[in-house]
Amino acid sequence: MVNTISLIGMPGAGKSTVGVLLAKQLGLNFVDTDLLIQVRHGQTLQEILDAHDYLHLRELEEEILLDTNFDHSLVATGGSVVYSDAAMQKLAGAGPVVFIDVALSEILKRVHNEGQRGIARPPQFSLQDLYAERQPLYQHWANYTVPEADQSSADACADGISKWLQGH
Repeated sequence: MVNTISLIGMPGAGKSTVGVLLAKQLGLNFVDTDLLIQVRHGQTLQEILDAHDYLHLRELEEEILLDTNFDHSLVATGGSVVYSDAAMQKLAGAGPVVFIDVALSEILKRVHNEGQRGIARPPQFSLQDLYAERQPLYQHWANYTVPEADQSSADACADGISKWLQGH
């Protein structure tokens, strides 16, 4: 049995939703790194962005990932984790990294509150720009990709990941 599993993907991909279900199935702790950042800094991700900038939020995310012990955990990461080689190397060294791949059209439907969501991106970047930039990074780091995750329920995604883990 794996010790740690990390979920990566775009905001709105369902990392936290699938993560909770999968953690229950596998008997792992569930950790949401966005929540860890908010608790440590006493602000929402959007408040951090409003007070600083997207690069600062990415630094805080890297700091949390490098400082936290994820032993025996299912880790739902923030969408921008893939910009940090150090954080991704730590996660990859701890166990499989799973990319929850959701079509851009579905991300655009799910992320209707962009201004309050705390998405770490340059101000001029649209979600489409972010998607195009991040897709190759997610694919690079993933040991397994849940293809067309938007075509399945969260339960079906969790079951698919669990089945993949049993075979590896």
